[in-house]
Amino acid sequence: MTEEEQQAIELAADGLRQDARKAGARVGLTSDEIIINGGRPLHGRIEVRGAKNLAPKAMVAALLGRTPSVLRNVPNVSDIRVVAGLLALHGVLITRGEEPGEWHLDPSNVERAHHADIDAHAGSSRIPILFCGPLLHRLGEAFIPDLGGCRIGDRPIDFHLDALRRFGAVIEKLPSGISLTAPNGLKGAAIELPYPSVGATEQVLLTAVLAEGQTELRNAAIEPEIVDLICILQKMGAVITMEPNRVIFIEGVPELRGYNHRAIFDRNEAASWASAALATGGDVFIEGARQEEMMTFLNIFRKVGGDFDVHDDGIRFWHPGGTLKPVTIETDVHPGFMTDWQQPLVVALTQADGVSTIHETVYENRFGFTDALNKMGADIAVHPDGLHDEKRRVMRREFEQAAVITGPTPLTGADIVVPDLRGGFSYLIAGLTAQGQTRVSNLGIISRGYENFIEKLRLLGADFVFEG
Repeated sequence: MTEEEQQAIELAADGLRQDARKAGARVGLTSDEIIINGGRPLHGRIEVRGAKNLAPKAMVAALLGRTPSVLRNVPNVSDIRVVAGLLALHGVLITRGEEPGEWHLDPSNVERAHHADIDAHAGSSRIPILFCGPLLHRLGEAFIPDLGGCRIGDRPIDFHLDALRRFGAVIEKLPSGISLTAPNGLKGAAIELPYPSVGATEQVLLTAVLAEGQTELRNAAIEPEIVDLICILQKMGAVITMEPNRVIFIEGVPELRGYNHRAIFDRNEAASWASAALATGGDVFIEGARQEEMMTFLNIFRKVGGDFDVHDDGIRFWHPGGTLKPVTIETDVHPGFMTDWQQPLVVALTQADGVSTIHETVYENRFGFTDALNKMGADIAVHPDGLHDEKRRVMRREFEQAAVITGPTPLTGADIVVPDLRGGFSYLIAGLTAQGQTRVSNLGIISRGYENFIEKLRLLGADFVFEG
């Protein structure tokens, strides 16, 4: 490795640590590391609140209304604080309601914000790009700073920009980011996404509802969080029709009002705690989890050897004893197996008796977290170009990867650094599963998507030391 390459790695690591500290500080996380004494099953009851992949977008949607909105069941995660700060910069008055997780958003006095302030508040979040459509409608202009987010793949914004151009936006690249204007207003358009991207689908929805005329969106994402966003927009007065085969029609309306909505539960967080219960041999009741949105995960959970029981107020997940079984998983867009589910489940698969294979078809760099698991004793081989499998159901994609997990392998404690959101939670699970002591640092990144995870570990009886 050259000196220049080493310096680049050190700079990237330093940037990751800074992002983690900022994210943790937003939700009151006063320490950046946890020491876990593993080998103790998780037992107990926890609650999951609104989806991290819905609540920030719902807050952005409030910009479209002429009257205040109320969003309930909002999680206390750092991405919410980022969006709240950006909305406040643009003149949205934000207050807290009487019940926990209730936010009131009044967009009556939306105004322009300085580019430098937007950049400073955005941090590593990619949410600012979804402000474009609403701000173009309200102000006639918008600005996107350099975008961050988890380092799990390229995740280009070309889909977003191409869609905005189709609506009539004029885009100018600046040294500090991207400036957008709409000199002739925004018009409905026929758009077909190259890939059913969740973010690009949200972009089209948030832009089309007030655009003049009809918008036809093909190859749209249909995740439960997308459907929940459509429900919010319909409450505001939008006219949106979901057709078969990933087609959505949006009839533009001249004006929208505010909404009152309870955010859908966070199925990614629910799947993560379920995986923790399985890996540690525990028994966890997840209040707020629902069967319908997790059916694909539940099937795999059962195939691996876990068990669950669906209740009206949540789902109980547990390890019933016996040997865990290997599985083959192909990640895909909804209704397939979510890419966010595979990382936490990998730890449980290291304890399965046999060879499991995960084909990652959504992000091209989501197996970087496995290096630390191998350091702890796992046997995981990553294939950067994917693997051929005649039984595949999901179409092979250009940048896909595969991981082959051979088990069971006992895990032992180690010092590990959180690389991204879901990989970070996987490290917590690995520490809880391993024998001995595990030190996990860069915890702030986990706070981007997991509400009060330190307190939830306490509720489930985990043995750890956290100075905060």
